[in-house]
Amino acid sequence: MASTSTWTWEQNKKFENALAIFDKDTPDRWSNVAKACGKTEEEVKLHYEKIVEDIKDIESGKIPLPKYREASVGETSNRYNCKDDEQRMRSLKLK
Repeated sequence: MASTSTWTWEQNKKFENALAIFDKDTPDRWSNVAKACGKTEEEVKLHYEKIVEDIKDIESGKIPLPKYREASVGETSNRYNCKDDEQRMRSLKLK
């Protein structure tokens, strides 16, 4: 499933936060998530489906978890570490 929509780091953070706020039982979930991250309902649904597919591929061993560079002392980074990715994937599966 290919999407032509690009997502910035900030939009992804807003998307993740919106998924935490608007769970699967929330009426108009996708409309609310779309508004929260500045995308269309179609874009957020496709983005979510892609993430779910990625989780399935990772869990089945088809693709490995990404390896992020560790930040040095005093260095800041916008990248997540692997533990954050694992927690994020588990929380998405529960929704």
